[in-house]
Amino acid sequence: MKPMAKLSSRQRLQAVLDRRPVDRLCVDIGAGGQTGMGCCAVHRLREAILGKSDHKVKVTEPYQMLGEIDEELRKALELDVVGVHSPCDMFGLRQDGWKPFTVPVDGTEVLVPEQLNYTKDANGDLVVYPQGDTTVPPCAKMPKDSYFWDAVNRQGPIDESKLDPMDNCEEFGVMSDADVEYFRNKVDWYYENTDAGIYLTFPGLAFGDIALVPATWMKHTKGIRDVEEWYISTAMRRDYVYKVFEKQCEVGLKSIEKLAPALGDKVQVVFVSGTDFGTQRGPFISPQAYRDLYKPFQKAVNDKIHGLTNWKVFMHCCGSIYKLLPDIIEAGFDILNPVQCSAADMEPERLKREFGDALIFWGGGVDTQKTLPFGTPEEVYNEVSERIRIFNSNGGFVFNSTHNILSNVPTENILAMLKAVNDARK
Repeated sequence: MKPMAKLSSRQRLQAVLDRRPVDRLCVDIGAGGQTGMGCCAVHRLREAILGKSDHKVKVTEPYQMLGEIDEELRKALELDVVGVHSPCDMFGLRQDGWKPFTVPVDGTEVLVPEQLNYTKDANGDLVVYPQGDTTVPPCAKMPKDSYFWDAVNRQGPIDESKLDPMDNCEEFGVMSDADVEYFRNKVDWYYENTDAGIYLTFPGLAFGDIALVPATWMKHTKGIRDVEEWYISTAMRRDYVYKVFEKQCEVGLKSIEKLAPALGDKVQVVFVSGTDFGTQRGPFISPQAYRDLYKPFQKAVNDKIHGLTNWKVFMHCCGSIYKLLPDIIEAGFDILNPVQCSAADMEPERLKREFGDALIFWGGGVDTQKTLPFGTPEEVYNEVSERIRIFNSNGGFVFNSTHNILSNVPTENILAMLKAVNDARK
């Protein structure tokens, strides 16, 4: 049989999305806020691959302290996908300036957005401020022994008689012309200057994503912003949450109508939802609850995207969601991430056998709860090789770890993961 001609990274990703044969395994590290690597791990990996230098890794997602996979490192690792993200990060900061930052737990020197302002609290933990404004209460805290920030609960007392769903909609607005131009410029640059596949994070379309509920980018918050109170509200104040989703959906559909024609087919994948529905042992909502509260709005968004573009819709959802997958597919999602195979009912062979014709699996390449951080390099290599064998059978697979690689993962284990990837490429 004649060997397949070598594809560019963009062609390779498109072939995966179309379920056509590919010349080799398609690989992503760092295109999304759920497919990345902690900045300290990026720093050590960069030194291992490219040698020591004066280069300081940029923290491109400060909330999770994810490090930039810069073009030099991306090319060295032969990664196939690049990401385009919102102009402002989770703290409401624009990434248009950089300053030094020392990660307290291990002393790694990195760069953070210039507007990221922080102080120390009475315990010696770092606290950070929304939009860099130190005159308002802090929105997140980095404990001395942590590699990333935890949202601070800024929930005030709840008066049931005064609850207004629109208070939870303050952050939703139709995308501005300036932001459309920002996305257009970013996409155009990657399209014209690289051969990589392009992954777009579309803001404002994730219904009930618990990472977004505290609104760490807002100086002052109203409505229901406490994580526990929000989860309670999805059951006890369902009408309230439904009205929030209605408004969010209305605004989101208008934003899609503005951005889609501006970017056209230069984008291949669009991230719209990071809402988690699974725990380690099973989904934490019933299929009927998903159908009643989430599915109508997710379907409306996905149908709009599919109607206006050729983009494939990417869903990030942790945990055991096997029982929800038929409805998730009906809602119009094309890609599932992170594929948490350590959770109940999420065995790789079962997922591939039952849903491989309907879903692209993006992730699941190695267990980031146990094997990657705590296993031996040999155990990492073997698990990665086996996952690739299963998920890449008959295509429809983009290799990535199961969620972000944390900063404290041993470099030798990351290198073992990459060795298994490169051996599979051969």
